[in-house]
Amino acid sequence: VQLQASGGGLVQPGGSLRLSCAASGSIFSIERMGWYRQAPGKQRELVAVIISGGSTNYADAVKGRFTISRDNAKNTVYLQMNSLKPEDTAVYYCNVVCTDPPRNYWAQGTQVTVSS
Repeated sequence: VQLQASGGGLVQPGGSLRLSCAASGSIFSIERMGWYRQAPGKQRELVAVIISGGSTNYADAVKGRFTISRDNAKNTVYLQMNSLKPEDTAVYYCNVVCTDPPRNYWAQGTQVTVSS
């Protein structure tokens, strides 16, 4: 199983970016797909998650600005990030949790830098 994340980059405050993460290989029974981030000197934290039934959960810091979505046919999760702030600067990691068999997959990080 491979996770391929893309879409990071440098953007000015107030700008937008869209992250994508595609899962390939023998991946079954996806329970949830999500995004985490880790800023320098800080612990990795949850940004947003989407459960198999479609429900979502967001960190308070990104509510109203970020939107997570999922294409089940493509095993792909997206994170639309709007109104970006400098404090959103971090390495963003895609995560996929499966239930049968139980597995926890991580993609390589993608850097998001918000700076003028």
